[in-house]
Amino acid sequence: MSKVVMNDFRADPDDLVQAEVAACERVIRSGWWVLGTEVGAFEKEWAARLAVPHVVGCGNGMDAIELGLRALGIGAGDEVITTPMTAFATVLAVLRAGAIPVLADIDADTAMLDLASVQRCLGPRTRAIVLVHLYGQVGAVESLAALAHQRGIHLVEDCAQAHGATVQGRPAGSFGAFAAWSFYPTKNLGAVGDGGAFSSASDALAERVRALRNYGQSVRYHHPYLGMNSRLDEIQAAILRTRLPWLDGWTARRRAIAQAYAQGIRHAAVRLLPLPADADRHVHHLCVLTCADREALQKHLQRCGVDALIHYPVPIHHQEPCRDILRDPAGLAVAEAHAERCLSLPCHPAMTDAQMAQVVDAVNSFAAAGG
Repeated sequence: MSKVVMNDFRADPDDLVQAEVAACERVIRSGWWVLGTEVGAFEKEWAARLAVPHVVGCGNGMDAIELGLRALGIGAGDEVITTPMTAFATVLAVLRAGAIPVLADIDADTAMLDLASVQRCLGPRTRAIVLVHLYGQVGAVESLAALAHQRGIHLVEDCAQAHGATVQGRPAGSFGAFAAWSFYPTKNLGAVGDGGAFSSASDALAERVRALRNYGQSVRYHHPYLGMNSRLDEIQAAILRTRLPWLDGWTARRRAIAQAYAQGIRHAAVRLLPLPADADRHVHHLCVLTCADREALQKHLQRCGVDALIHYPVPIHHQEPCRDILRDPAGLAVAEAHAERCLSLPCHPAMTDAQMAQVVDAVNSFAAAGG
């Protein structure tokens, strides 16, 4: 029995690895290692992919959110509505910008922001909504964009898990005032270390973020803003340029895996999150199920040679620094229930058909194993 892991970087094709090595050598031999030609080229290539005029590379996805909020002038006293079901970095970025996070509940089918809950969280100090496209699926961006426009506030897209997702041909990340991207190694488009990007259609926002990421410097030695050091590394940019042409093939494979799970997993105690009617909305960064007896299922899968991880077991308002965080006055019951039951199955492009079948069989045999 083979081991089915959540991610397998060692399974990258040799021709990709050789191209990445060549890209690193290209950077080293260039003699220009910070904010050079590779970062500029990747920014243009990713902008073209997103159909927006501006991409600004930065240190990581969390920085991209903070930089964008600061560029919008959002800070002390301003409220930003977002989700309790996300990586901690989303809310930490709001806090680092000086703003006040307000948590809305989620939809049970998508685990993303619920429109009615967002509406209950709106107040006179609300300046933005941060929609996290969780697990690789574009959230309710149409209705939330309409709500933001109606209320005169900003919609921000956290696209850390949604590289390549589209809505009727329109790329994720092109709906809000700006989008934030992570290129952490496990992402659908990942580097070999930390990396991130800000993207936007706004000339003014992009210009300010370019300064803010580099100590607030507009031109050399002139600092109109109090910025930060958050620059995408030249080597990581070169790696991302090498990996970008592979993204569509990887996405197709992830979708095939998700479809195999949807068709093959049949267990009364297990509920896969439903696939969207529009398959292009989902790039399956993660394939997630819910189970009331999650810990037993996870142990059973481990015995069957299948890795399964929890994203995310502790909702934001249960994290120690966030116990008193503002939230929907009706509570966050759906998010709390999801956090107690969710479990992620392996879904990476290097998985074989045999490994997919192994995962399906493992889940379906849960009851037989005494789970």
